[in-house]
Amino acid sequence: MSIDLGVTGDFHVHLRDGKMMELIAPTVREGGVSIAYIMPNLVPPITTIDRVVQYKNELQALAPKTTFLMTLYLSKELTPELIHEAAKLKAIAGVKCYPAGVTTNSSAGVDPNDFSDFYPIFKALEEENLVLNLHGEKPSTDKDGEEIHVLNAEPEFLPALKKLHSDFPNLKIVLEHCTTKAAIDTINEINQDNKGPIKVAASITAHHLSLIVDNWAGNPINFCKPVAKLPQDRKALVAAATSGNPWFFFGSDSAPHPLHAKQVHVGVCAGVYTQALAIPYIAQVFDKQGKLDKLKGFVSDFGKQFYEIKEEDLVSKDHTILVRKEQQVPDVVSQGDLKVAPFKAGEKLDFSIEWKSIN
Repeated sequence: MSIDLGVTGDFHVHLRDGKMMELIAPTVREGGVSIAYIMPNLVPPITTIDRVVQYKNELQALAPKTTFLMTLYLSKELTPELIHEAAKLKAIAGVKCYPAGVTTNSSAGVDPNDFSDFYPIFKALEEENLVLNLHGEKPSTDKDGEEIHVLNAEPEFLPALKKLHSDFPNLKIVLEHCTTKAAIDTINEINQDNKGPIKVAASITAHHLSLIVDNWAGNPINFCKPVAKLPQDRKALVAAATSGNPWFFFGSDSAPHPLHAKQVHVGVCAGVYTQALAIPYIAQVFDKQGKLDKLKGFVSDFGKQFYEIKEEDLVSKDHTILVRKEQQVPDVVSQGDLKVAPFKAGEKLDFSIEWKSIN
């Protein structure tokens, strides 16, 4: 059995910098992915066009057959003029919004209770048909009776998403790495009567299609932000991913950390590394649901349609071919002293990837 998935895309990728970047960037293609939408939460965060261009060049040198789509980090350093210039230069595809303190390298993020200071930025994005990518969580707090915690942080953020869509109805927005039934229901509700271009979409990861809270409680390798939630949430995510609805598409949120940083007693890094086997992980879930016929839409067609990716924008037109061929997930991915634990280390997967060259 083989399935031609076309030119695939992963629309939420962390490739880091330095030695980690050198290890991880080539594994995008190893995982069966052609197009990678790159997150800007480096230290310091990427907030200038020069840094975007530099970072993209570094990635391209490591992975010449991967198409990298770049982003800026939403912060007070951005201006509408910068957005317009970046659009003119085709330097970015969007801007990523991190609420302050919710995940790795988000200390420079924003207050999700009041986005008004950034409305000129959102207006510029809307005018340029660029995308606002939202990490959809409120920071944990118990002040003023809010009682925000890792299990309700995403549902508590959803009113802010609805308000942004109401205030900027033509702004393209992605609610990243959905983890709850509430988020899925909200995206479906926004799109239920939609007969025009999709303006609000959502990405779903491979690991959130497999994990619930029990799988990360006591297991730091599976700990990520936002955390995996309850069985009914996972069921909703699987149903959305396999639905064929074009407002749901693949964004791995693959987030590598050195193995030693996932093994500490306190301060475990948030992130699950799925890049090297991204498409096989997803195929495993779709196959279990009897929905392999829906896989191409989720990992290829819908994301490219939303981001309006043209063939001339691709550095490689090679197709990803999914084959039913068993493989074992390695215990670690490593280079020198740097080691990263992949998702489902040591387990067997039913699928592998081959490439079909397209001239």
